Amino acid sequence: MKTKVIGLTGGIGSGKTTIAHIFGELGVPVYFADDEAKKILYRPEVVTQLQVAFGEAVFTDGIPDRKKIATLVFTDKSKLEILNGIIHPRVASHFKEWATAYSEHKFVIKEAAILFESGSYKQCDEVILVTAPLEERVARVMKRDGVLREQVLQRIANQWPEEQKAALSKYIITNINRDEARLEAVKIFKFLNNIEI
Repeated sequence: MKTKVIGLTGGIGSGKTTIAHIFGELGVPVYFADDEAKKILYRPEVVTQLQVAFGEAVFTDGIPDRKKIATLVFTDKSKLEILNGIIHPRVASHFKEWATAYSEHKFVIKEAAILFESGSYKQCDEVILVTAPLEERVARVMKRDGVLREQVLQRIANQWPEEQKAALSKYIITNINRDEARLEAVKIFKFLNNIEI
C-alpha cells in the first residue's frame, strides 16, 4: 500500500501550522516544509547562491538574515522566484527522504506555505486548504511578527488568491474558532483513515 501524501497549506495567518499540529496530535507524521526551508538557508552551498543572487544586502555578519531576505523578496516577485528556485528543490528532495521513514503509515501531511506557488502540490495525492477571513489573518500576522498591515498585505499579494487554491483543494478548513477547526481536522483524519464518522 502506497503512503498518501496530503498537502496542507493556507495563506499567511490562516493558522495552517495550528491545524498541522492537530494532525500530529492524532498520530499523523507531519513534515514542516517551511521549517526545513529555514534550515536549508544556512547550508554553505545555499549561502554561496544567495550571495551570487542578492549580494551582501541580505546578510548580517556573513550570515543570511531572514528579515532582510523577506523584505527584499516580498517587494519583488522575480527575486522571490529566484529564492524559491534555490530553496524548494532542496526541500522537495529532503521531503522524499523523510517520507520513506513513514512508509508504514496510511498517509503523511506535508505542511507548506507555498505548496501551490512552488508547484509541489502536484506531488500530493490530495490537499487540505486552511482559510480564515482576511482581516483575521492580517491581525494574526501583525501580532505574531510585529509587522505593519501594509507588509502583511504585501506578503498576501505574493501568494495565490484563496479561490485559486480552493479550486485545487479537496478539503477546506475554516480556521476562525480553534475548537471548530479541530473538529473539521478530526473529520478529515477519520475520512482519510476510512473510520466511520
